[in-house]
Amino acid sequence: MLKPQQLLADRLAGVEEVECITPDLNGVPRGKVMTLRGFLEGQRLQLARGVLLQCIMGGYPPTRFYGGDDGDLLLVPDLRQLHLIPWCERPRALAICDAEELKGEGSPLSTRALLKRIVAAYARQGWQPVVATELEFFVFAPHGDPQMPFQPPVGLDGRREAGFSAFSMSSSNGLRPFFDDVYRCMAALGLPRDTFMHEMGISQFEINLLHGDPLQLADQTFLFKHLLREVALRHGLTVVCMAKPLAGVPGSSMHVHQSVVEQESNRNLFSDGDGEPTPTFRHFIGGQQRALADLTLLFAPHVNSFQRLCHPYASPNNACWSYDNRAAGLRIPASPAVARRVENRLPGADANPYLAIAASLAAGLFGMLQQVEPSAPLQGEFQVPESLILPSSMPVALARLEHSRLAREFFGEEFIEGYIASKRLELMDFLDEITPWERRILAGQV
Repeated sequence: MLKPQQLLADRLAGVEEVECITPDLNGVPRGKVMTLRGFLEGQRLQLARGVLLQCIMGGYPPTRFYGGDDGDLLLVPDLRQLHLIPWCERPRALAICDAEELKGEGSPLSTRALLKRIVAAYARQGWQPVVATELEFFVFAPHGDPQMPFQPPVGLDGRREAGFSAFSMSSSNGLRPFFDDVYRCMAALGLPRDTFMHEMGISQFEINLLHGDPLQLADQTFLFKHLLREVALRHGLTVVCMAKPLAGVPGSSMHVHQSVVEQESNRNLFSDGDGEPTPTFRHFIGGQQRALADLTLLFAPHVNSFQRLCHPYASPNNACWSYDNRAAGLRIPASPAVARRVENRLPGADANPYLAIAASLAAGLFGMLQQVEPSAPLQGEFQVPESLILPSSMPVALARLEHSRLAREFFGEEFIEGYIASKRLELMDFLDEITPWERRILAGQV
């Protein structure tokens, strides 16, 4: 019988380098490239601790938020997430890694470790959460001038899409070769897909990933976003996962579908023997209602995220719940009892999938353990009660997170303080900019 190391060497035959990556707080892949020899020999790979708190602009908060010495973490490959990269011309591999402290435990600054911790908390109760993600994104023509709006690619008919193609099956946009390549790369990475469609926005699309283990779905969503950008470059396109890249059209979300099963029986805890909703189902919703306002900045992490939430068509910034109503932040999709689930519609496509899933599941677990009762479900066109309105700007969401006892209980003092410090830098960097709107409107009037 071949030894595991030999099996690994055979699997990576022809590969010269392995990209060892881990998500930072924004879900951006960070890491190092290792030689195949070093990877197979288990060479120790270290990364500065502060990298996990790197701002989206590239800077860092003060070192006190990640250790005054700015010491190292270990990058430990998860061999279940070791892949040959299908978009590279030369053989190359990629491994998603756990970021661990030098003593061996998961780093409190690692969003992948935080998600594993939340899943373990479910396991201690004999429960297993099940999730699925729906990711929306835009495909644009190459874009090199940030002063100019994004534009869709020129289609086969010589025209740019104008916004009338929702749910269309037409190939006129000329993107069929791009998506064929996306599907090929997904298959090579073992990313199973459920449904795919053209969404409401101009050159906006959505893919639904199959439900499963939360860590696996976070890894798949993380890899899919990485794949999209890399494949787009090969086709001379730009893929954008901003929450609101275009004015006047719907933004992009990352809805998270959630249920909980009993580990021994695999029974959906949200439905009883008669197929009716259970108290556990209600309590899960109650926990989400109690915590979503505190955790909004984890689901809507950037200034642009709130452009989506301030225009709430199909992007509700509320903690109401409803049966099959897209105006509610917590939607219960029409489904058989065995598939009863709660859809959290708050996260944007720009959210870190590890953090968004962890935050949503933590809120639900809190409700289940504390037996939190939800409000009554709302139907039709409804007025959102003031108590269920969520923060609608980054400063408000930041302040709410900063003062949240629940957030610190869920994710620890060190992570929340570091996250807030990084986001405060991001907000101040944005406020230092003078926007085209200010020049266009104010210059000649005030």
